Amino acid sequence: MNWLRAMSFAVVFLLLVPILVLLYYGLGPLRSPAGFAPLIFRSIELSVVSSAVAALIDFGLFTPLAYHLARSGDTFLEALVDIPVGVPHPIIGVALLILDSPLTPTGQFLLHLGVNFFDTILGLVIALVIMSAPIYVKSIQPYFESKDISAEQFAMGMGASRLRTLVSVVLPDSAAGVTSASLVAMSRALGEFGSISIIAFYVLQHPFYGVSPASVTVFQLFNGAVPGGLDAAVTASAMMILVSLPVAVAGHFFGRRGRS
Repeated sequence: MNWLRAMSFAVVFLLLVPILVLLYYGLGPLRSPAGFAPLIFRSIELSVVSSAVAALIDFGLFTPLAYHLARSGDTFLEALVDIPVGVPHPIIGVALLILDSPLTPTGQFLLHLGVNFFDTILGLVIALVIMSAPIYVKSIQPYFESKDISAEQFAMGMGASRLRTLVSVVLPDSAAGVTSASLVAMSRALGEFGSISIIAFYVLQHPFYGVSPASVTVFQLFNGAVPGGLDAAVTASAMMILVSLPVAVAGHFFGRRGRS
């Protein structure tokens, strides 16, 4: 018997037990109509939309960084990328709040430009980008490191810059890896709570005026700030798992395709 395989399944099962229990009770004994209220679906919609936008921004802004790290081996820059996920997440929310505060020069400048992070879709997306981008970089960097670089060397030998080589040579052949990393980043953004509970507890902009992200809504249900109680919180949590699980599974599927 392969004891290592058996132990691996056992520890993975321990990780999944809370999720399985939540799905069972949320869709079974503790199933509550309040967990299917329109507000819950609007919260989930807000989380999905903002997380997808954050993942697209991760792709646009941080793919060149991941490629640079893969080819340069810049360990100092790589360590800097890890900082946002290495601090308590509410601190990121507080930092964005101070950055945009009218009490600070940066906040006064941003407000003069009409830029507001607090309780806006912009602030929500920025927080999600900060928290998901390091995950995106860590997901796509090993993929770039594993690729054969002969085509890149040929392109640069013909005079192409590193950035042009990335855009014209590397990315067209990296659809599976980029898609996998983007879905992993989106999955991470869907699960964010700490930073967005500070900077975007509510979104006070249309089309999501007065709606909280799903993780914040579950917290409000749990502590009684929103009517529904524990049963509704459990049901809403199960609904969020059903939404986020396909994103995580799809990320794994494309990751396997990218490695094959």
